[in-house]
Amino acid sequence: MSLAGKIALVTGGSRGIGEAIAYRLAEEGAAVVLCARHLEPAAGVAKTIEARGGQALAVAADIGASADADRLVAACLDRFGRLDILVNNAGITRDGLILRMKDEDWDAVLSVNLDGAFRCARAALRPMLKQKQGGRIINIGSVVGSMGNVGQANYVAAKAGLLGLTKALAREVASRDITVNAVAPGFIETEMTAGIPDAIKQAHVTQIPLGRFGTAAEVAATVAFLASEGAAYITGQVIHVNGGMWSS
Repeated sequence: MSLAGKIALVTGGSRGIGEAIAYRLAEEGAAVVLCARHLEPAAGVAKTIEARGGQALAVAADIGASADADRLVAACLDRFGRLDILVNNAGITRDGLILRMKDEDWDAVLSVNLDGAFRCARAALRPMLKQKQGGRIINIGSVVGSMGNVGQANYVAAKAGLLGLTKALAREVASRDITVNAVAPGFIETEMTAGIPDAIKQAHVTQIPLGRFGTAAEVAATVAFLASEGAAYITGQVIHVNGGMWSS
């Protein structure tokens, strides 16, 4: 799955699944641009990649804003001169039952999790098309985008929309040798799930045939494959990484 010579952009790359993806793509030889709302944590990941012999650039950006998505891609081009792989991973949660959910909580989640992916894809496609050498766009969805989840209507709607965006965009750019796929993780061991009470966590585990939560590294491995030449004939697909919890 060598990605030597490739330039990858990972949103939300400062922690959790995004951090693991950034490290894995760098291990496969890609130069990695990673963004987060705050520069310091992203810069820490970039420094680790460089300490391991890779190339990396950290950028502070709020992808919920079109100008920031454009600036993020521009920073990638300024540093590395091209863009081959976009991983739309950035996401936030503002949980609550629909009857109690405020407009601003709905809007904030859709703005980052769905609108942000659209804006970054639009910005990334311009150099990808100009390069005429193909490309990879990989969207990070969620199992709840397929099965739903109580108290997360905004997050579920955004992730379900992301799957639709994946399939539509895949058809639009297939003739230009650009593939677009989604990876939909289930319950993954991250800082976010670490706060789940043990009793609730165990209840979730009983619904997973493999009997455990997944790891961020396992999600990252799937992303690395989709970014590689080995996945050149895969597009418009949703790859579920959930231990058998859900299949479609």
